[in-house]
Amino acid sequence: MSYDLIVIGTGPGGYVCAIRAAQLGLKVAVVEKRSTHGGTCLNVGCIPSKALLHASHSFAEAKHGFAEMGIEVSPSLDLPKMQAFKREGVKGNVDGVAYLLKKNKIDTVFGTGRIVKSGQVSVTDRNGETQTLEAKAIVIATGSDVTRLPNIEIDEKRIVSSTGALELPAVPRKLLVVGAGVIGLELGSVWKRLGSEVLVIEYLDRILPGMDREVAKAFQRILEKQGIAFRLQSKVAAVETGRSGVVAKVEPAAGGVAESIEADVVLVAVGRVPYIEGLGLAEAGVALDAKKRILVDGHFQTSTSGVFAIGDVIAGPMLAHKAEDEGIAVAEIIAGKAGHVNYDVIPNVIYTSPEVASVGKTEEELKSAGVAYNVGKFPFTANGRAKSIRATEGFVKILADATTDRVLGVHIIGPSAGELIAEAAVLMEFSGSAEDLARTCHAHPTFSEAVKEAALAVASRAIHL
Repeated sequence: MSYDLIVIGTGPGGYVCAIRAAQLGLKVAVVEKRSTHGGTCLNVGCIPSKALLHASHSFAEAKHGFAEMGIEVSPSLDLPKMQAFKREGVKGNVDGVAYLLKKNKIDTVFGTGRIVKSGQVSVTDRNGETQTLEAKAIVIATGSDVTRLPNIEIDEKRIVSSTGALELPAVPRKLLVVGAGVIGLELGSVWKRLGSEVLVIEYLDRILPGMDREVAKAFQRILEKQGIAFRLQSKVAAVETGRSGVVAKVEPAAGGVAESIEADVVLVAVGRVPYIEGLGLAEAGVALDAKKRILVDGHFQTSTSGVFAIGDVIAGPMLAHKAEDEGIAVAEIIAGKAGHVNYDVIPNVIYTSPEVASVGKTEEELKSAGVAYNVGKFPFTANGRAKSIRATEGFVKILADATTDRVLGVHIIGPSAGELIAEAAVLMEFSGSAEDLARTCHAHPTFSEAVKEAALAVASRAIHL
């Protein structure tokens, strides 16, 4: 069978790429190794984790917060039913992707794809049968896999990755999280709310590396108030499993005396690596960088003519929406149009409570680049909507160029931060200034007024502070 485009992988980057290409009139096929579409994100990542974050937050609110509003309840946890709620959300999403592919007349071939050469992909199904597809262009969108630590074997029962942490059959009495990144903090929050004692071990001297340091410090204090404990500048050298749990050997990062810490479950959440296994990249002449990421040029073209790559397998943040934008861009490029991704405006969100969101540069990045900037901050303790519902933790922080007033970065800890950051992204996409944002009328009472006030604060004229 011959196509204009074959996309290997139907995660957010792959299926969006396929749909956009079909919209542009290309004959498209997708290759998917799972039995369902959506990749890690929809099946065992973004979607199920958000379902559990929502459900666990609701449980914690009912248990601890409702009484303050005059609502007397005594909630009990039915974990199997909560897991069923999660699975229902996953099914709705993956079924939706299947519908969209069918609607856009995209052929699906289930199996493991391998690039034979430019223009040719072999697909081996679960029965071991192989077929060969041909196409003018191939897009690799195979996503990423969990990073594993030496001497620590993930069994997805006692020692789990994010995948296993989403499927625990019971609430662990003690949960040890290795890695203070987004995944570790989100899933640690889920099980803390449901009753676990949570300890996070982080090799660095801070949580959330890459995030604005002031925001990270404030966020750590909030999580500690919620009962999550942290041990920074530490590493887990080994984990031994027993009948009733696990014992982790924890050492100072710089070396020193090791300590044994007992837990029921250990979650290894130290990042992700590109998934390129079995793709035949070396044989096809597709070059990689030192981190095993596929090298591409400004048009997502690999070192092999007609073979492109997007999403987690190439450089840049491993985010579903980044992959989606790249999928659209590469489809447009293949169709002869001018696809483009603005990597300076890729938002990032942590779906804890409160949420944390950012877009653009951090203070540390601006200082390192020698860029003069002004800062505007506004706390949610001074926001009317936040005060009325007792959601006052956090703040909005805006970084603007000292000369032009152009907004260079926005960082938010607070209620609905993940939604609020979109306003900042739109402003920055149009090279807007803090003054533009400050003079835009915002509805009252809303959380978004804190964004306006932070913009006013850039010029030291916040009204409600």
